[in-house]
Amino acid sequence: MPSSDSPHYTLADLTQRHEAIWQTYIDHEFVRRLADTSLPESCFRHYLQQDYRFLIHFARAWGLAVYKSPDLFELRRAFEALKAIVDTELDLHVGFCRQWGISERELAELEEERETLAYTRFVLDCGHRGDLLDLHVALAPCLIGYGEIATRLLEQPTTVLEHNPYREWIEMYAGEDFQSAMRDEIEWLDRALSDVSTERFEQLAAIFRDATRLEIDFWQMGLNAVRSS
Repeated sequence: MPSSDSPHYTLADLTQRHEAIWQTYIDHEFVRRLADTSLPESCFRHYLQQDYRFLIHFARAWGLAVYKSPDLFELRRAFEALKAIVDTELDLHVGFCRQWGISERELAELEEERETLAYTRFVLDCGHRGDLLDLHVALAPCLIGYGEIATRLLEQPTTVLEHNPYREWIEMYAGEDFQSAMRDEIEWLDRALSDVSTERFEQLAAIFRDATRLEIDFWQMGLNAVRSS
């Protein structure tokens, strides 16, 4: 157990430790062009397809969180997250993809890009090798980052909403359902991080850094798909 004078860390300490990487992620060119409508639609379609594959592995990660849960409270919490992805989010994503001309059959048959493979296997590996906190920290850049990105986009005067084909995506992640889940996760992380030692925090900061770098690669994947076509 850490001593009474040990630092009481929070999620904010993780983002501040790697502030440059975090800012590169939440202010990536993909995000900026999505906001000003200059993002090619083929680029967004490619991202949507790979994000479907990511969501499947995201569900597997929460299944792993069920297994890693040390008590009934955490088990129920992880199970509810898993159930929400499988019963709701995947269906919503399939419907959203259908609006963009991507059939469910195409989603089922598409190959995973290397960036998707790298990111999802990193998260699952963190969960397998570590404990529940390792897994939550590896997942944090996705859940926390998307919520922060969408909120920032709605607040920025440069964001175009009228006739923006990506408006529904922005508003979905800025919506109360996602924002509530994000706040819940921040509270969980702040509570769990408050008791860790400095040495343990450094281990978790490295996981957070690498997961954020892989998020950056995921954005870049969409842009590269267009540039290489």
